Amino acid sequence: MTNARRVLVHADSDALVASIAARFLTKIVDLLEEYDRVNIVLEGGGIQVRVLEAINASPARDTIDWSRIHVWWGDERWVPEGDAERNDGKARRALLDHIAIPAENIHPCPTSDQITDLDEAAAVYAAELARFADPESELALPRFDIVFLGVGPDGHTASLFPERAEILEREATVVPVRNSPKPPPERITLTRAAINTAQRIWVELAGAEKASVLGLAMAGAAYTEVPIAGMKGRKRTVFFVDQDAAAEVPENLISPSY
Repeated sequence: MTNARRVLVHADSDALVASIAARFLTKIVDLLEEYDRVNIVLEGGGIQVRVLEAINASPARDTIDWSRIHVWWGDERWVPEGDAERNDGKARRALLDHIAIPAENIHPCPTSDQITDLDEAAAVYAAELARFADPESELALPRFDIVFLGVGPDGHTASLFPERAEILEREATVVPVRNSPKPPPERITLTRAAINTAQRIWVELAGAEKASVLGLAMAGAAYTEVPIAGMKGRKRTVFFVDQDAAAEVPENLISPSY
């Protein structure tokens, strides 16, 4: 299997959400046949929340053995537990609170009221990742089977923003983020090095405001300027987009199917 990038275009955001949810459920079945444990990394954008809600509403939801799935996050807002900004809270409300997944299989980043030092919070999350590390991992990480990524209009993904030190990190798996260009200002994020250990990266984009950044990413922009351009799964990288977001992608880069 190659690690080629593919762009799959959908008529609108509703079709996009339905497609991602259906593909996720199908892929999870395949992965559970291959592995004892499957690791999924979520993001916190609006499309991701809608995808999780669609998975929750699917009749296939309860055919999945959720006890063998572990859930992680690519980044998190360092705010108190229960804060509406928390990515893990959005995922719990959309899906995780409604499925038979053991609490110990859900691995949120520390909250600001659990650990009051941001550097320590990032280190604690890195240690949790290392505790479940795949024996073959070079970076003390679990085998990430699917990593979901969202993209901001500036090209940022997770909490890796353009022209900042975090996008340049090569050795750490998790770093703290201070003075984020997007509120809230303090965050925890996986590094590019960590994300790129993923077997599959699924990027979710919708809306005309994402068209130029997607075009730049597919044209080979520098990841220091357009961070999403530097994300590539080891087996596959798929950009799930709607028609509006695909406006600046060359026709030859659009895949007719998965």
